[in-house]
Parts: sequence; structure tokens; C-alpha cells
Amino acid sequence: MNRNPRTQGICELTLESRDPERLARFYESALGLPRISHEGDRIWLACGDRARLGLWRDGEKEFGDRGGRHVHFALSVAPGELDALVARLDELGHRERDPVEHDGGDRSLYLRDPEGNVVELWDFFERDQRVDVGDLASDERTAAA
Repeated sequence: MNRNPRTQGICELTLESRDPERLARFYESALGLPRISHEGDRIWLACGDRARLGLWRDGEKEFGDRGGRHVHFALSVAPGELDALVARLDELGHRERDPVEHDGGDRSLYLRDPEGNVVELWDFFERDQRVDVGDLASDERTAAA
């Protein structure tokens, strides 16, 4: 397995939505993701300094894009911020379960957005830990989801 990937991480993730505006309001209010733009049937939200979340109405796009199924996606959060997000989600009535603590002390919170997508809020990368791609490939962290 290549231990020196040629990419620097995910810069964009796009979800199909029956109602992109409704889904954007959820991510803006529950997670504080700022809106970058709204272009026709697409809304873009910032996810940190180097990534964006696209919320697109379903249907084929100009590059043959079609929505598909995914297991879940994770957003990185700073250590200590997870508890503030739990409080915010409780306030909005969106929390379904408690955070999960993983071996090593990092924690995740799993929730569903209004379209049913499973979102993980994970503080691992913000703890200055380095990832061994081989270890993560066999990791079963998502079994708790």
C-alpha cells in the first residue's frame, strides 16, 4: 500500500437533496457551517479552511454526476468542541446518541441529517495524530455508527 498518498485530503463532498435549502439550514444552524454560495440547484457550505460541502438537487449534472449511496462522512472538530456541539444539537433536538470514545482518547459523535445521511463529528485529526493508512484500512471505528 502506498504510504505517501498523492492527494492532500478531501476538498469537496456533495450530497444529493430533495430540498437543498432545508438541508443547508440544518448544517448552518446545527454545525455552524457558513454558506459560501448558492448557484441554481446547488448550495456550497464551508467545512474548515480547505473543504466544502455541496448540497445539490438530484438529477444528472454536466459531468455525468449522479448521486449514490454512502455509508457516512466525517467532519473534523477541535478537541473540546464536541461537547459544545452535543449541547447545540440537544438544544435543536437533533442528537440521537452520546459521543463514542475510541481507543487512544479521540471521540466521535454520530447523527443523521434531515435527508438521513449519517454524519460523524470526529476530533482525531485535531489531536495532531498521524494516520497510518494501513491501520485505518482495517479499523472498525464505524461499527458504532
